[in-house]
Amino acid sequence: MPTLDDLLKAHCHEYPKGSAGLNHAEIAERIPLVPNWELVDDGKGLHSSRRMPGFTAAIDFVNRVAALADAEQHHPDIRIHGYRNLELDFSTHSIGALTDNDFIMAAKINRLLEA
Repeated sequence: MPTLDDLLKAHCHEYPKGSAGLNHAEIAERIPLVPNWELVDDGKGLHSSRRMPGFTAAIDFVNRVAALADAEQHHPDIRIHGYRNLELDFSTHSIGALTDNDFIMAAKINRLLEA
């Protein structure tokens, strides 16, 4: 079973089409490691909603997430609405399932928020 430290130290890698995603037990082990993220799409995605202090803070944070996503080559769907409400969604689209990549990114994004 991975720990939060394991997720923070890990790096994303490619999952070729046909690769297996995480099973229900593996997802259940990982979801407590990423507070403020919830399962969506019948367990095939992760979602987080955050209220930022303002529009500039939301944009600044999105830019930090973008840099992390580019470095890890695993990108979220991002929405800002109501000028400071931020929504992030992860799924490993190449296989249509959750993988360690999604949990790695959720953990690293949580860490960005703490900084």
